[in-house]
Amino acid sequence: MTEPTNHEREPSAHRDNAREDAMNAAQGTAKKDAVVPALGLKGMLRWAWTQLTSMRTALMLLLLLAVAAVPGSIFPQRVQDAFAVETWIENNPTLGPILDALQMFEVYSSAWFSAIYLLLFISLIGCIIPRARKHIQQMRSAPPRTPRRLQRMPEYGAVELDEGGPAPQQTLDDAAKILKKRGYRVERRETSVGAEKGYLKEVGNILFHVSLVGVLIFVALGSMFSYRGQKIIVEDEGFVNALVAYDNFYPGTWFSEDQLEPFSVQLNDFHRSFDREMVDGEPGPNWGSPLGFTADVTVQEGTGGEPRDTTLEVNHPLSMGGANVYLVGNGYAPVITVRDGEGEVAYSGPVVTRPDDGVYTSMTVVKAPDASPEQLGFVGLFLPTAVDSGGGLGVSADPELGNPELHLNSYAGDLGLDDGQPQNVYVLDTDELEVLNSREVEAGGIVLAPGETQQLPDGLGEIEFEEVQNYIAVDITYNPGETWVLIFALTATAGLVSSLFLRRRRAWVTAETTEAGRTLVRYGLLSRGEDFSLRDENVALRAQFETTWPVRAPEENT
Repeated sequence: MTEPTNHEREPSAHRDNAREDAMNAAQGTAKKDAVVPALGLKGMLRWAWTQLTSMRTALMLLLLLAVAAVPGSIFPQRVQDAFAVETWIENNPTLGPILDALQMFEVYSSAWFSAIYLLLFISLIGCIIPRARKHIQQMRSAPPRTPRRLQRMPEYGAVELDEGGPAPQQTLDDAAKILKKRGYRVERRETSVGAEKGYLKEVGNILFHVSLVGVLIFVALGSMFSYRGQKIIVEDEGFVNALVAYDNFYPGTWFSEDQLEPFSVQLNDFHRSFDREMVDGEPGPNWGSPLGFTADVTVQEGTGGEPRDTTLEVNHPLSMGGANVYLVGNGYAPVITVRDGEGEVAYSGPVVTRPDDGVYTSMTVVKAPDASPEQLGFVGLFLPTAVDSGGGLGVSADPELGNPELHLNSYAGDLGLDDGQPQNVYVLDTDELEVLNSREVEAGGIVLAPGETQQLPDGLGEIEFEEVQNYIAVDITYNPGETWVLIFALTATAGLVSSLFLRRRRAWVTAETTEAGRTLVRYGLLSRGEDFSLRDENVALRAQFETTWPVRAPEENT
């Protein structure tokens, strides 16, 4: 065949060039004439809804919510401690008002935190509903049609039956029963069997997201209607569940005093147990370590309830009025009486001390603002088992009451309690006070055992150490959503486990008669997603086929 000449090619080239010019012109005209339609308000809203209800947006909002909660743990919150907030703003006159305007002191009730929370709810619900609807449709629909070529499946197998084995229709019936026993949803077709299992994988996925919504809802409700408070109860004294009875109280955003169900707790006795194991006649390595704390209490639920005796232990709270009462601390409360220079009782009662170490060396502060002619204050230590460490310094050798002593310094002057500012009960500002008793002055410090009294210098009064009582610190919490949070957390865990470990699989079986008159059964397996155990399913399925039918040996297969 000869090559075409240039003259023979030229008309064709002209035609090609003309066609190309025409196409370019048409495309240019189309580009100039094409007008992108306006999205419009409806289209914009549809686009925004699509973006909001995507799983990617839900994850971003969940992360944003976690980040938005951080300021609540950095800055004091007005709902918990309004005084601390005002103090923070006063100490930071430039930054404080700005943060206050941004609601950094009311994080969990702020407009921006609530907006993130609501958007997360909407996003999750918008993700869940379409997926649930689609999955229900899939569960109601028949398994997918049988592929024409099962050989193309990731896992494929074929078995040929011996002569005289069951006919193709019988083998399909048997295969349907086998697949059904293995957990597949089966559809028997004319020339094949279609089966599918693993629907619980998607059910678990949906359950996880529904449970996550439930957790968020009841965490929000719990934080809004919950309350938490602390109370120190001294022996032979009690606590009534009323707002004025708490030492510290932290209400939820929508808390109402009507939520406080009436109940009372009275401390009758308190027991401490410590390690007393001896090793070779000497205290063991864990000598003095706490083993347990038990409070004997009398509780009464409701205004007309019968009082009952019970015990309160660490990690074993009492449940009353929907609230839980936890034992969170304990210590000693020496009973002290202070008389002023005029002989009047300026203070009398148990003083709650603060243990600072394992042997209950306890900070002790006594304030007597009613003393006359000058207010009196005392600061020092309570030692349960006092010993002399040398140089006249006393230390505690054991946490139990072996030789209780009070070691105090005394002061006179304005205690600052009339300023209207709250003070820490364990702190006494002595900078502006006159020192009466101390190791550094001639009068010396105060050292008292139970039953002893010491006069103060200059006739300003006296202090008496009467006896030692115990006290406990309790934490009272009420959260109406915590039970539901636990339930949804458990269902979320179950849903997550099922979505991670269950596999969505499809199986098809066909049967035909070969030219030799034998039945040939083919089957294929397909998994949606990664499934490293699909091969094991193939082996198990083939083993059941070989057990059910008389299968020809591989070397006999044709």
